[in-house]
Amino acid sequence: MMTRPGHRPPSGETDGAVLFGRYAFPPNDLGYCGPDRAGELLERVGAGASGRALEEVARGFEGAWPYLELISECLGRAPLDPAVVEAYWLGGPELARCGGAAFAGSLETRFRPRLTRLEYERLAEAVARGATPHHSFHVFGVYPWVGLLRGGRVEEPLEVLDRCRIRWGRVADVEGDVALVETRRLAWDGRALSLGPPAAETARFRRDGHALARPFRRGDLVSLHWDWVCDRIGPTGLARLRTTTLAELRAVNACTYSAPATVLA
Repeated sequence: MMTRPGHRPPSGETDGAVLFGRYAFPPNDLGYCGPDRAGELLERVGAGASGRALEEVARGFEGAWPYLELISECLGRAPLDPAVVEAYWLGGPELARCGGAAFAGSLETRFRPRLTRLEYERLAEAVARGATPHHSFHVFGVYPWVGLLRGGRVEEPLEVLDRCRIRWGRVADVEGDVALVETRRLAWDGRALSLGPPAAETARFRRDGHALARPFRRGDLVSLHWDWVCDRIGPTGLARLRTTTLAELRAVNACTYSAPATVLA
């Protein structure tokens, strides 16, 4: 019988800083974003230890934190409230309240001084077409990789876009600190991004005894970021993540990117 890996708090654990850390650790560990405290982040998330130290680490993610602040204002909650954090990483119907004028104003403040007029107008067009402050919008809309795809470079940009977005899948097997997960990779047809057919990939869920995800087993639904399993999500989490991801893809695909944007954070 497959055993549940890792040592996590009960499934009802709702600490927002810990939830944020589950998804923030993988790119932080690679040196892509956040403060240079990946080891501490993994240890605290693995132990379910929140507090001021973990909140301080979360505030150091300059790309994600403004989105959390925007969502928190829309929902009337603190930036690290679990509902805010879940909306940013997984999505959900609450994000519809955070789009439109509020989102456009936030993007103008953050990015208009750092983008060309055309690049900023493309972001504004995506918002007009329904984009929301979800992590996948930042990946698809702000990062330069979609522009590179349209410019003819495919393999590296597509790989980065797929790894950087929050993905979902079903656990096929667990061996040691690695899980085999059936998931859907991004596909590019020369004009638009979409989800390809299911395929198996391996993802780490634990290192040095510290696990990001709550315990899971074969057959469970999980979320992934870069090369890590971040959490066990269940049918509701799957619906939130899949619906929001597809909505962000539609919004960004509707915009014409003939050149890459230059903002990376």
